[in-house]
Amino acid sequence: MWKKITDNLQNVYAIFAAEISESFNDAGTVLIFIVAAIAYPMLYSVGYVNETIREIPVAVVDLDHTALSRQYARLLDATEQVNISCRPENMKEAEGLFYQGKIHGVVLIPASFEKNILRGSQSNVTVYCDAGRFLVYKQVYTAATYVTGLINAGVEIKSLMAGGNMYDEALNNYEAISPQVFDVYNPSSGYATFIVPGILMIVIQQSLLIGIGLLFGKHYERHKSVATESLRGRVHTLQIILGKSAVYVALYLITTLVTLVLFYHWLSFPDKNNFLNIYPMLIMYLFAISFMGITIGAWFQKRVHSLMFLVFISPVVFFLSGIAWPVESLPGFVKVLGYLFPSTPMLPAFLKMRVMGGGLASVRPEAIVLMIQVAAYFILALISTKFAMRRNNRDLRASASPVEIKPPKK
Repeated sequence: MWKKITDNLQNVYAIFAAEISESFNDAGTVLIFIVAAIAYPMLYSVGYVNETIREIPVAVVDLDHTALSRQYARLLDATEQVNISCRPENMKEAEGLFYQGKIHGVVLIPASFEKNILRGSQSNVTVYCDAGRFLVYKQVYTAATYVTGLINAGVEIKSLMAGGNMYDEALNNYEAISPQVFDVYNPSSGYATFIVPGILMIVIQQSLLIGIGLLFGKHYERHKSVATESLRGRVHTLQIILGKSAVYVALYLITTLVTLVLFYHWLSFPDKNNFLNIYPMLIMYLFAISFMGITIGAWFQKRVHSLMFLVFISPVVFFLSGIAWPVESLPGFVKVLGYLFPSTPMLPAFLKMRVMGGGLASVRPEAIVLMIQVAAYFILALISTKFAMRRNNRDLRASASPVEIKPPKK
């Protein structure tokens, strides 16, 4: 009994050693497992290092040319969001600059702007934004809204003071409710803090899946699912899965130290939890991906086929993860489809623990889903690997069968 256990463990170790040797001897898997897993998150995030868009060039078309319209333009230019790069004489000229890409918004101050305000009637300021680029639109609209509110407050307070109120009394009457807003988890309202932590989880999943697919395609092309050297007795499917998955998890526990610790702190993302507290979820996540990769990889006979399939589903994974669109707003069947991928429960769990500072109790639903995925993909990996081994043995027997050579006809 003890000898059988020892032989099984030695087989698992032999498969582990053979798979890790294959991983480092193959240029494609080295590129995916190490270079891409580390470099891709860094290259993706460098563009967002400034977090927010500032000094967006806009044009102001002032048709009033009064002190109040000039004050509005000065206040708008003083905001961090926009920069008044030109002051065209009319809307036709501003429209031409907009379509040439020289400006990304137009603020139109109409004629009689100051006159209408002094008479106590409403005056409009029209803002044209590029809504096709929502970050640009948000900044231009925010700056115009802020300045408009500031001008409105000044006009209202002066009107109250003209009616006999003191300044403090006029300020209190104007602002009966003073809201206090605290931006938690993303104090800078930055785009990088919003999207990059989720992207890191998806990069880990997709790069690991692609690397596994490449290795399995290579094994099948050689008609050899594992290295037979150093194996004792008959190799079992369970031994193959345990040996191979241990390699993938071990490699990515090392690469994630770079992306989720060093790189994460370099970009100064919110970090309200010790990284070691996330390790139990991360290990489950990596095993779920590994078993999923083994399940998928066993069905492809060529490296290029698995590569094409896994690259094809990457945009689908991004959409279903909840980064591009909230999961709560997805249709029911699409939401269920998203739980085929380990990144769907892991992404909110990572954000809850790393960004929001929650403990393991706060990610209990996500942990349960990951456990179910680990168990389900482990069973599927057993079935797929057994099928792949039978297919390889059948192909080997077919290639080794004698070929009848008929003599040429006289």
